[in-house]
Amino acid sequence: MVRCFLIHTVCPVSALSAGECRVLYSRLFGPDEALLSERYRGLSPEERRLLQKEKISVVARQVLSAVSLSREASGRQLVDAVPGEEALVLQDADCGVVRLRAGDPFSEEMSVLWLGVQSLGFTLVCEPHENLLLAEGVLRNLTRHCLENLHMLGQNSEVLLKSSRIDVLLSRLLPHGQLLFLNHRFAQSLEKEVAAYMAK
Repeated sequence: MVRCFLIHTVCPVSALSAGECRVLYSRLFGPDEALLSERYRGLSPEERRLLQKEKISVVARQVLSAVSLSREASGRQLVDAVPGEEALVLQDADCGVVRLRAGDPFSEEMSVLWLGVQSLGFTLVCEPHENLLLAEGVLRNLTRHCLENLHMLGQNSEVLLKSSRIDVLLSRLLPHGQLLFLNHRFAQSLEKEVAAYMAK
């Protein structure tokens, strides 16, 4: 099962200092760990929300570090892309996996798959027994739909204003955090359904 999906910055943004990143969108799946843990059971709803927000920020910072190391090691220069070049940008995207130990920040060990596309990071946090090849395919598919249908490459892209459309994409491509094996016919049906919704 996928525990969460994130979209966050992976390049310096003028409002942030060098090592910081901003979480632009997050969606959690599964039970709230704070309700299940004896340690956090007494927290108020607001304190639980802040705890979840901090866990997501920790994941985003670790992915930022991994993306930075990957880009530095490859030596490739980041070239600004314009809307319409989504397929090319996705093909050249940096990708990787990070293993999170138990307690850092989740109570159990987790696998984090990430794609660094220009200044954005797309991240899936999965349970360690999940099929990582399937998760990568789902992450690339989600990223492609976000880039093509929501036009996230442009400078004026407002990811925060498009959260309802991202929610719809997640409900179709990652229902309740479950990774789906898609045959060709079902994938085409989903593509048509998503395209029809995005055309609204």
